[in-house]
Amino acid sequence: MNNLTVISPPDGEALSLDAAKEYLRIGHAGEDGLVAELIAAARARLEAEMGLALVARTVKRRFDRWPSGVTRTGMRLMPGPASALVSVETVDAEGAAQLYTARFALMSWFFEESLAEFAPYKDEQVREGFQIIGTSGTVTTVAASHLGLKRYDRTKVDGLRMTSDQIDLVIRDYLSLGPEGRRRDPRIGQDRQTLIMSGAAILQALLRCWPTDRLSVADRGLREGLLYAQMSAHGVLEDAPY
Repeated sequence: MNNLTVISPPDGEALSLDAAKEYLRIGHAGEDGLVAELIAAARARLEAEMGLALVARTVKRRFDRWPSGVTRTGMRLMPGPASALVSVETVDAEGAAQLYTARFALMSWFFEESLAEFAPYKDEQVREGFQIIGTSGTVTTVAASHLGLKRYDRTKVDGLRMTSDQIDLVIRDYLSLGPEGRRRDPRIGQDRQTLIMSGAAILQALLRCWPTDRLSVADRGLREGLLYAQMSAHGVLEDAPY
């Protein structure tokens, strides 16, 4: 079941008290309270009948499960239209809540929807014994943050194993740092603070689809391995098994 909760009520009404009194030819203040109540009731009735928001307010919509197709087809909010998405809050099975910025949530949402037609997505994955290998880029930065390194050290990152829960904690910390905090973080840096959040959104969506207790981090990426293999095959490297 979906429901709507008003977080911040309207600052005013679609029709001012003075305009209503002038139309009703009321020249005194004795009926101001009644007229104001009638204006609010009429506005609420029109909104309910038309599904159109006549005044601005902040509302919260709850879903019992992650809605699909939002970034492709949109979502109709009644009453609407919505002018902005402020934030997204998720609640896990234990009742723990996490608040995400709207931009980050939509990025993660979009990527998960893009996986909808990918065959393994449709089969429920058993978490125990399931392994993912992450190479270079985002996952190595997340690994460095998880280890609490002062500076990036590939000898400590390469081969590290993390769980979905540990990765999620790092991503939450990135969100709480904000852009300036991420720029100051020596494991992220000024040139990657924006890119890391795009990668984190993709990584989080993957782990939401396929949670695991065993994500292995590879600092030496696939491209390096392919290049190494080609160099060995052409005799460029000596005594270089791979």
